[in-house]
Amino acid sequence: MNIFETIKQETDGFADKIAIIEGDRNITYRQLILSSEAVASSLKEKGVSPFHRVGLLCSDSIDYITVSLAVLSLSAVIVPVATEHTETEVNNILDSIMVDFLVFEKDAYDCNDACIMQSTGISGREFYFKDRENKRRPDSEYYKLNPAFIRFSSGTTGESKGVVLSHESIIERTDAADKGLNITHNDTVLWVLSMSFHFVVTILLFLRRAATIVLCSSPFPEALIEGITKHKGTFIYASPFHYNLLTHMDSLSPGSFQNIRLAISTAMKLPENIADGFNSKFGLELSEAYGVIEAGLPFINLSPDKNRRSSVGRALPDYEVGVVNKDEDGVGLIHIRGKGMLDAYFSPWQGRNSILKDGWFNTGDLGKIDEDGFLTITGRGKDVINFAGMKVFPYEVEAVINQFPGVKASLVYGEPHPGYGQLPMAKIVPRDGVDRSSLPDSLRKYCYRKLAQYKVPKGFEIVNEIRRTPSGKIKR
Repeated sequence: MNIFETIKQETDGFADKIAIIEGDRNITYRQLILSSEAVASSLKEKGVSPFHRVGLLCSDSIDYITVSLAVLSLSAVIVPVATEHTETEVNNILDSIMVDFLVFEKDAYDCNDACIMQSTGISGREFYFKDRENKRRPDSEYYKLNPAFIRFSSGTTGESKGVVLSHESIIERTDAADKGLNITHNDTVLWVLSMSFHFVVTILLFLRRAATIVLCSSPFPEALIEGITKHKGTFIYASPFHYNLLTHMDSLSPGSFQNIRLAISTAMKLPENIADGFNSKFGLELSEAYGVIEAGLPFINLSPDKNRRSSVGRALPDYEVGVVNKDEDGVGLIHIRGKGMLDAYFSPWQGRNSILKDGWFNTGDLGKIDEDGFLTITGRGKDVINFAGMKVFPYEVEAVINQFPGVKASLVYGEPHPGYGQLPMAKIVPRDGVDRSSLPDSLRKYCYRKLAQYKVPKGFEIVNEIRRTPSGKIKR
């Protein structure tokens, strides 16, 4: 089974339909398939074969999708690398996932020994190819899967993981999600999220159903306004951050969203004020969704109204939800099981059977279910900071901060924010003799060199000590 072949077969009757629009450029399904096969031929000549892990460092574009499909068609494995990452972070991902080859957009990565990647399938950007000559081999269980995708995650403990998804799991979870999204060839999807973080359930599903995808992230918000007005989008998949911006744009009239049949809010909890502001201006209620990289998209609030705004809805047909260790208010840990669950964690290797307990995945998130089966998320996974839909792991940021010469200890935490969800903040214990007044500015500059911009704390507070447990662990 191969997701590329599945897309190829399912879109066979829509060969001349526009698949993707990017600014003034567009590509039909026939052209997309042919372009992907041309890129695949070039990759194969360079040594890419099944099970190889191919890092992709590229901004969202037609070419991003083309190269991804090319990798999948060879039964090689995509490892998406966000352009927001610093060079240190990129190298950490490449090393942790044992990436064999790196395909990157010009100027996205500093590498002198890479070669230009020439292919008739690439039309809008200049790509480079690097053979990393990786000598390490994954766990033997890796080769018993049919792996297609590995999304790097540093995890809540600071331990690298990497969620492994097989072709079978991707097909299962896209089918499962579509029982809520109901995507068809008549849909025009307005896309604003990062493909490095959102690709498997969404982009691949849209392609399977022969929808038209309008890339609206650059330049934002101009491209999104054009998608709404010129391309008459029918479906939008965005974060509360994006919806809040749209609400406050004078260039969008109250009737701008009249063609939208479904507006999904995802990546972070939908604040009441954003949902209310969007509905008040456009007369459209946002549908909050709850996705988990390990499980797919099991929840979409398909019955949105003012009384249900805090809920992510009922579990979709192919999923079950359980809340365990409930407190007196019915709040407990959210467990999910269903189709398309992850196949493994890559580093250190953990197979599905050791992760799932009787098929159940512990999300680490807190929530409660009402008498009608609607799930409400009351707290995100332990310690994870959700900044505008981007996950920030405190342990990772603290590890960087603690390397700064003037820092003795640090604590990174999330501070609630009505627009961004949470802001990453830091408490700093300086070393003796360090100038406390200048430390925050110099530390902030240091962090911007070492971390992706969204991970850098928005505030640094100088403190004398950080509370710890009797065993020496930080109290969070």
